[in-house]
Amino acid sequence: MTIILIRTVILYLVVLFVIRIMGKAELSKMSPFQLIVVFMIAELASIPIETPDVSILTGVTAIFTLLLLQVLISYLSIKSEKFKNFFNGKPSVLVDKGDINQKELKKLRITINDLMEQLRIGNTPSISDVEYAIMESNGDLSIIPKAEKKPLTPEDMSLPKEKEIMPVVFISDGILYRKNIQKAGWNEKQLADTLSSLSISNYTQVFLAFCDEQSKLHVFLTNKENTAAREVTS
Repeated sequence: MTIILIRTVILYLVVLFVIRIMGKAELSKMSPFQLIVVFMIAELASIPIETPDVSILTGVTAIFTLLLLQVLISYLSIKSEKFKNFFNGKPSVLVDKGDINQKELKKLRITINDLMEQLRIGNTPSISDVEYAIMESNGDLSIIPKAEKKPLTPEDMSLPKEKEIMPVVFISDGILYRKNIQKAGWNEKQLADTLSSLSISNYTQVFLAFCDEQSKLHVFLTNKENTAAREVTS
């Protein structure tokens, strides 16, 4: 039992390390080749755990071999478009300038009902509103609506638009995040003064405080009686 426990911990750490080395971009795409690599890593990790006769070094070696192969193919894919298309595939245009590309639909074995379903998921229920629909190499459908169906933007209406910042959390469950405060252009004294104006004297009174795109502070107070939260906006 102890040996199985130790093997499980070691292989868990190895798999976690390998997945981190593969990178976030690799995991977000999940092309067919990358899915195969992930499944094989999981299978190779389970063999030494389920079969004590198999050396743990054998499983670790096989996992790192897959990692090396994945990194090598990713590097070659950057250098060669043909190589990338061979392993990851390439996007397919299903709707081109408002016309349905029946050849591509048949090639990908996608029915018109499948296409309509994906368009509805993409908030474009009518195919007549679509200028382009592209099936990406990772299986996602990118939808580009016709010009007259695109939502208006401040630029279209010649309206001035203030620069926005990325929303960040200042306080979470009483814990202060100083780096986020600096990132948003605030300082700790400014935050403390703002909280003081809301009759908040201690960070532990705050369940959540975050700064939105307009640099406005939103505060949710912790209610110790029922762990609910009340919102206060400065």
